[in-house]
Amino acid sequence: MAKYKSLVDRIAGEIRSGALRPGHRLPPQRTLARRHGLALATASRVYAELERMGLVIGETGRGTYVRHPSESGPESDLGFARIAGVNLNTNMPSSPGQDAMLRAALRQLASHGDLDALLRHQPHRGRFHERESVARYLATHDIEVDPERVSIVQGAQHGLSVTLMALLRPGEIVAVDALIYPGLKVAATLLGLELLPIRSGPDGPDLAQLQDACARRRIRAVHCMPTLQNPLSWVMDADARDELVRIARRHDLLLIEDAAFNYLVPSPPPALVTLAPERTFHISGLSKGVVTSLRFGYVIAPETATAAMERVIRATTHSTPAIVSALACQWLDDGTVRCLEAERRADTARRQELVARLLPDQAMRRHPCSYFVWLDLSNADMRAEELAHTLAAEGIAVATAAPFATTAHIPNALRLALGSTTPGELETALRRIASHLSIH
Repeated sequence: MAKYKSLVDRIAGEIRSGALRPGHRLPPQRTLARRHGLALATASRVYAELERMGLVIGETGRGTYVRHPSESGPESDLGFARIAGVNLNTNMPSSPGQDAMLRAALRQLASHGDLDALLRHQPHRGRFHERESVARYLATHDIEVDPERVSIVQGAQHGLSVTLMALLRPGEIVAVDALIYPGLKVAATLLGLELLPIRSGPDGPDLAQLQDACARRRIRAVHCMPTLQNPLSWVMDADARDELVRIARRHDLLLIEDAAFNYLVPSPPPALVTLAPERTFHISGLSKGVVTSLRFGYVIAPETATAAMERVIRATTHSTPAIVSALACQWLDDGTVRCLEAERRADTARRQELVARLLPDQAMRRHPCSYFVWLDLSNADMRAEELAHTLAAEGIAVATAAPFATTAHIPNALRLALGSTTPGELETALRRIASHLSIH
């Protein structure tokens, strides 16, 4: 036991000190066992402990590699580097003059709003006229809902967590894409849920595999991002959505529809909440399309689930701050949100044009309306962790596949987020990435 602990501490120290760099391949377990006089099972435990600590990645058939520092430690569930420079890790939308827009909105709220009402306790799911504002806004996106089914929450991430807490119990199974939004992984881990990965193709999840999984396991819910999935950016077509609904009804599955990026596609296929309103929980918010720090979101739930949603909102936040919800609904009603969304759509088109010009199409999975690019390095001569480390030293922050993976195999890939920097800085960063891949 002492030798096992000593070896774990030694390798961990070498990784943290930089003696073992990101992307470095550790010796095979048999070699490690022979070199240190350990049983093979003990050597396996050493690597398992280092992986549990977030310091290495084990890939079946490839070996064990040192992780990028941004994926190590307590923050590894999110896995995003925090460095000064160009941020290609996360999307934080902004527009010139947003400070003036906020100043004007606050003045209008102060002049015409019922300020006394904003200082009181609010209904847990939001005031009815605010839920009506959300319903009217959704109608402009071809989603007709009764305001009674709307719950206002503090951003889409809170909406996702509230939904999981209201619907599921520890140990229950949620089918998910093999590569998913990291915030779902964090929430599922905290709630003790089992995530069952479903592989995906260029246009969506493998529904045949989902069907087979439902025949073998008692799956309770499916999490999906039908429009601009994060990180792969695919959009499920109408036939695939219909088939997903058929599977959900056949096996009595709940559908958790993460719609954070729906607004970027001008005319997407019908939302799942319109196809199966009796079992779909439609979650979105304004942080991805309006202002990052405006933590305002909503969940559209079946009428039978609204009481459970209300209990969880009360237990977690009591309610969304009244000033935030009043400001958000003011922007929903006066057309500000629609104008900002149109700006974002034009912005994504310009940024994706840069990507198409500067990076090789055969190595990418992307969509012309998306703020994301999935850069496949499986045929490259370097590990994603190594490239991410090199780019970080040059002031460019990117994410590897580790935060998104729900399987033991972690693809050798980078996820690039295009929306948090200026077009000029983005072009420079993309040229740097291309140069490291020997792309000209």
